[in-house]
Amino acid sequence: MNFFKQICIIIFLAICFWACGSSAINKKVTTEEEPVVIANDSLSYEITIIDPGFTYFLNAIAQPEGFYSQQYLEARNRAWVITWNQRFRNPNQFNTNIYENNIDYQPNIDYGYEVNYKLFNYFLFAQRKYKMSLGGGFRRGRIN
Repeated sequence: MNFFKQICIIIFLAICFWACGSSAINKKVTTEEEPVVIANDSLSYEITIIDPGFTYFLNAIAQPEGFYSQQYLEARNRAWVITWNQRFRNPNQFNTNIYENNIDYQPNIDYGYEVNYKLFNYFLFAQRKYKMSLGGGFRRGRIN
């Protein structure tokens, strides 16, 4: 499980590094943000998202925790991870600055509500920030 923890941390840190470019979301953020930590103590791992604008998105724009069921979040995350990883594996067709790393999200692991909620919202945030769609009809406009 320690190897899984390290892989998750590396993947999400790499995603965060490519996401540090300027955008309309970044212009809204006037103060330095605290990183968003996704952790599950029972699975012994922690992921930190440091993408500028994500904290603002999570606190001001995203639906509150409890709005979606865990089953719904898991289903969306599974679908979006598949799309993300397919694009990662096709660097000639998709921007390698966006799809920089493969995401190891195992459908048979119960990550818990908080992890699924934050991952789901990161996917929403990334779709809006980078003007892309991972499928499922969630690219409803931009954040200015």
